[in-house]
Amino acid sequence: MPDAPAASLHQRIYGDIEGGILDGRLKPGDRIPSEHELMEVYGCSRMTVSKALTALAAAGLIERRRRAGSFVTRPRIERTVMEIQDFAVEAARAGRSYAYVQLSREVLRLPEAQGSAFPVPAGTEVLRMEGLHRIDGAAVALERRLVMLEAVPAAREMDFSTTAPGRWLLQQVPWSDAVHVIGAGLADAPIARLLNLDRGDALLILDRETRQGARTITQVRLFHPAGLYRFVGRFSPGTAGG
Repeated sequence: MPDAPAASLHQRIYGDIEGGILDGRLKPGDRIPSEHELMEVYGCSRMTVSKALTALAAAGLIERRRRAGSFVTRPRIERTVMEIQDFAVEAARAGRSYAYVQLSREVLRLPEAQGSAFPVPAGTEVLRMEGLHRIDGAAVALERRLVMLEAVPAAREMDFSTTAPGRWLLQQVPWSDAVHVIGAGLADAPIARLLNLDRGDALLILDRETRQGARTITQVRLFHPAGLYRFVGRFSPGTAGG
């Protein structure tokens, strides 16, 4: 039997990888076989393999990283800039599973003023936590949070080992306003390891302070892999800011 023409072969490679992603055999963050591995499996040229991988990337199914290979993309979540994020709700809307993993927790009085987007005076008693948000098993955000214990004393005894603190705070503590600061940065080695990235990969960074009147309830910094989230703002004529 003659070899399949290159056009149908690249479609077959595309279909095989697409099928593995859609049926769950290939999960977000999984590495796709290299071009050389695919060339051996399908007995074809590098150009044919590259054409299939390029089409998969254009469809948003994989991401190609220079010198690292190709990986199944993580689920992209679109959300409004000014809403307070609930990862569990976002995952449920997308039909995906969600889990929170606590990495560290300590109660302390800040020895010096907090040097973040929102200053906190030295001596403030806080619950300081770090945790990972996972969707379908893949880390989608690293969270670093301060909870002001004067404002939320119940947080001192709360077990956040599997309960996301942000979700608990939204359900338990009335809030009046929040301030968001959106920025960008590069992943250092510890963050890259936790988010399954390469060191130096781009990050989207969200700082938020949530308040109850003049009193701060919590501050959080979220590190997202760049490209995972798209922030959307909707405006109408007459909106302040021009």
